[in-house]
Amino acid sequence: MKKILLIPVLAVAMIAGNNTFIFAKDKTVMVGGAAMYPTKNIIENAVNSKDHTTLVAAVKAAGLVETLEGDGPFTVFAPTNEAFNMLPAGTVETLLKPENKGQLTTVLTYHVVAGRLGSKELMEKVKEGHGMAMLTTVQGEQLTVMQKDNALWIKDSKGGIAKITIKDVNQKNGVIHVVDHVLLP
Repeated sequence: MKKILLIPVLAVAMIAGNNTFIFAKDKTVMVGGAAMYPTKNIIENAVNSKDHTTLVAAVKAAGLVETLEGDGPFTVFAPTNEAFNMLPAGTVETLLKPENKGQLTTVLTYHVVAGRLGSKELMEKVKEGHGMAMLTTVQGEQLTVMQKDNALWIKDSKGGIAKITIKDVNQKNGVIHVVDHVLLP
């Protein structure tokens, strides 16, 4: 009788060709009816979420696809279609026009922070900051992270508040946190 040795795979799977490690804690999360795989990049996952079609269209119009497919890592606060629909009538359509690409890029990059900041890291920063943490976006301005009722909230420079509704959607090149409002610089 042959003995079979079972070796549990506990922690690491290596992605071919780029030395990126995915740990067991990186689970697949459902967003907008689609699986968000930790082995795919931000764009490869986002295009499958039916809740983020406006965001994906905006990223394409701003020419940011290649950037968000890059190595990163990035932390993205991703507004839903419903969040974009809360903006004044005509805002999204205006931003998507080619002549407004600069303004669109400014709004989108205000939702991105360099580095991988999961909810645990965000909470640690909030505790260190005695209830608030300041994050500098790749756009250059700051966002304020706060905790209220066991949830994380993001405050923009205009005083708008967005709740993180789905946290820790891990990607090969960062992490996405789904938010319920568009953040404005």
